[in-house]
Amino acid sequence: MRREVLLRHPLAIAGALIATGATVLFIVFIVAALAGLFQNPYAGLLVFIVLPAALVFGLLLIPIGVRLDRRALRRAQERDPNAVLEWPVIDLRRPRTRRVWLVITALTAVNVGVLLLAGYGALHWMESPAFCGQVCHTPMHPQFTAWSAGPHANTPCVACHIGEGASGFIHAKLAGVRQLAHVVVGSFPRPVPPGADMPPGAQAATCASCHQQGRLAGDRLRVFREYADDEANTETATPLQIRIGAPSVDERAIHWHANPAVRVEYVAAGERRETIPYVKVTDAQGRTKEYAAPNASTDGVAKGERRTMDCIDCHNTVGHPMAASAERAIDRAIAAGRIDRQLPFVRREGVRLLKASYGSDDEASRAIDAGVRSFFGGRGEIDARALARSVSALQEAYRRNVFPAMKVAWGAYPSHLGHMTSTGCFRCHDGEHAAADGSVISGDCEYCHK
Repeated sequence: MRREVLLRHPLAIAGALIATGATVLFIVFIVAALAGLFQNPYAGLLVFIVLPAALVFGLLLIPIGVRLDRRALRRAQERDPNAVLEWPVIDLRRPRTRRVWLVITALTAVNVGVLLLAGYGALHWMESPAFCGQVCHTPMHPQFTAWSAGPHANTPCVACHIGEGASGFIHAKLAGVRQLAHVVVGSFPRPVPPGADMPPGAQAATCASCHQQGRLAGDRLRVFREYADDEANTETATPLQIRIGAPSVDERAIHWHANPAVRVEYVAAGERRETIPYVKVTDAQGRTKEYAAPNASTDGVAKGERRTMDCIDCHNTVGHPMAASAERAIDRAIAAGRIDRQLPFVRREGVRLLKASYGSDDEASRAIDAGVRSFFGGRGEIDARALARSVSALQEAYRRNVFPAMKVAWGAYPSHLGHMTSTGCFRCHDGEHAAADGSVISGDCEYCHK
């Protein structure tokens, strides 16, 4: 019994149709993506994951169908001993055979090209901020929102969260697989703990790739504006000169901590790193000095994770900045003119509404709008435009800093930069971390301010 054409089994035919359809759709969608027709973050999931997977599935069905067809032929031979089972003869002298194999070779090349392009596209897409923040929407929504409104909004996630070299890449991808599994089963923590799994040596591997380590920043004058809860929303302006300095230039300046000739190691208690019981400093001459907090236990220090200080130990929220409190968020909005200070008691009422508990963003937006308009509705003539602008600013402040689905409330991600809203600098510079010779890590304001 001869069966020169084995692609007759329904499974093989289905595989050929699926593979062909997936290939055609992939090419069409790639052209559409290059033309800018796709803006949805889930488009990459379809183009680079679903369609290539369908192509591979279809290609696998073809040999399975062929094998099942040959099995059927063998069974027919068992029933009819006179039947002859032969492999198809490939005679390249025949023009038709040459045409068939030319088509098969071309289709194979197309399939290989599609899979290579899909692999590259999938890797590129999975490193995009849209994938990190919008495909994993619920767990990453707070970080993505803060990043979008922060100073690094044009810096992709992978620029900071993947270390240099193959080891950094593998570490990041394995962590991503673990996190994806948590997302699929819904076992991720709410909120996601602060202090992302940054690559070791962030100062050299990430920050310094854009920021010049040796640049002399000098002193900066900052004016901090706060507003009272009285009718006039009274402003208090506090000018502060900050000694930023530069690494290796002035020891009594903030950026001395980033001096490559000096090594500062510490042990922190807890994943938030808000308490530091032990510090070790190695200076440019190789001399070391160890400091310990009064309540530091030898066992706790020995078992704790020892880290080397770099940029993100102070700038820990620079990639995803969030307001430390409702008061701070409203003060900034008033200072920027987004909330009209001429509205009586607007600061007090805004804080009250932003601190209230809501079940969702939509519920919060409605309650803030209703609350503000209800309060000012009975207070005589109010500028309608100023009121509408202030309502929008309050709603935006809530959306950028509070995320009920992830249980992220005000202060969930404290910044260690400074010491106004968190322990910050005073984690070490409290005047109590003492060395064996009696010297302490100074808490003198003049180290940072004039």
